Amino acid sequence: MGKLARLTDGLVNLVANLGTPRDKASASRYGLPMLTEQDASNAYRGTWLARKIIDIPALDSCRKWRSWNAEQDQISAIEEEEKRLGLQVKLLEAHIKARLFGGAALYIGTGDTAAAAPLDPARITKGGIRHLNVLTKRVLQAGELDRDPESPNYGRPAHYTLSSATGGQVEIHPSRLVVLHGAHRPDPDMEAGDGWGDSVLIAIMDEVKRADSTSANIASLVFEAKVDVIKIPGLMAMLSDKVTEAQVQDRLQLAAMLKGINGTLLMDTEEEYEQKSANFANLSDVLLTFMQLVSGAADIPITRLLGQSPAGLNSTGEGDIRNYYDRISSGQELVLQPALQVLDECLVRSALGARPPEVFFSWRSLWQTSDTERATIGKTTADTIKTIADTKLIPEDVLSKVAVNMLTEAGVAPGLESEMEEFTRENPNWQEEQDAEERAALAVAAAGQADQPNANEE
Repeated sequence: MGKLARLTDGLVNLVANLGTPRDKASASRYGLPMLTEQDASNAYRGTWLARKIIDIPALDSCRKWRSWNAEQDQISAIEEEEKRLGLQVKLLEAHIKARLFGGAALYIGTGDTAAAAPLDPARITKGGIRHLNVLTKRVLQAGELDRDPESPNYGRPAHYTLSSATGGQVEIHPSRLVVLHGAHRPDPDMEAGDGWGDSVLIAIMDEVKRADSTSANIASLVFEAKVDVIKIPGLMAMLSDKVTEAQVQDRLQLAAMLKGINGTLLMDTEEEYEQKSANFANLSDVLLTFMQLVSGAADIPITRLLGQSPAGLNSTGEGDIRNYYDRISSGQELVLQPALQVLDECLVRSALGARPPEVFFSWRSLWQTSDTERATIGKTTADTIKTIADTKLIPEDVLSKVAVNMLTEAGVAPGLESEMEEFTRENPNWQEEQDAEERAALAVAAAGQADQPNANEE
């Protein structure tokens, strides 16, 4: 039989001991960091860095909220229903607690006594959602994971149990909850978890501690920024006697009292006085380096985390903020929107009494364009539509729908799509009438051009 050779992928240097057991780096291993809920709560309440790391992404995910695409009266009804339920505020609260503790949920209160049964959005009538409650993982325990491969809830808890001192235990079906996780665990099967995620502070807390420690040490150095040094001949001999020791203390207290910024220091001819100052030249760079590590660990631009202007010549920080806003937008579409799917179906029915298929929403952009940028976008979009129309390659009916969609998505004319649909319903033959008017105008113009040569001949 042949020998089995162990295959390694990496740099190995036997002379320099790189990649060998003698390499000190080869002994490095990653262990699971421990952060209890009490530790996370203390950090959130005790250090501003941890609080901002938790709050900023959650706040940015909810502060601009979303815009509904529907009839104006339908939009007003849905927005009023959101305000009545406090959806935006409660989602922000749940998002913050999920990031801090590892999980939280919104309970959709419909008045049903059978909370363990699935929630059917089709049964929700107008005003059917009575309230929304924020539940944390401390009171909401996840049950066993669903292992039915035919279940749409596969790999997630099959039920949740709400525990309270007064109400006992209540089993809740997952469809009645908007479940939010903090930092997702890679595989629930690898560890005996609790059905929730981890606090986002687990992977960041070491960098936060280093930054806080560095800041505290620099603050302590401020007290040692200037030290007065007085050399007194025979000081040790004077301190050996209680009487002379008291005299030395009185002497130094009097000198310190008389001395000031503009005062005078009285000294004996044999005494020497000098000042020693601490050097703070590079400490700001050291602290900034630790803050940058915190910024990278939290995935928040340092300009947003610290609220400072970007450093560097001609640096605006626009690229960093745009990338950060793109990440927040991705989280809205990939995390919040799927979690809100059942609630949104119930919300529309609770607001309108029905579920029109044409009603949908989009998340508002966090990036606010200037008036000049909006004007440029509008002009570019209009020029593009005109160029396409001049080619005559696309039928006018199709181009009209495409133009409405382009103007709506570009933000040039918000609400244009719904207004066009309403106008089309009220005026189904508007395109034919417009074409007839254009043909009549062309005929009049052609007749005018035909009469012009006759007038010239006369």
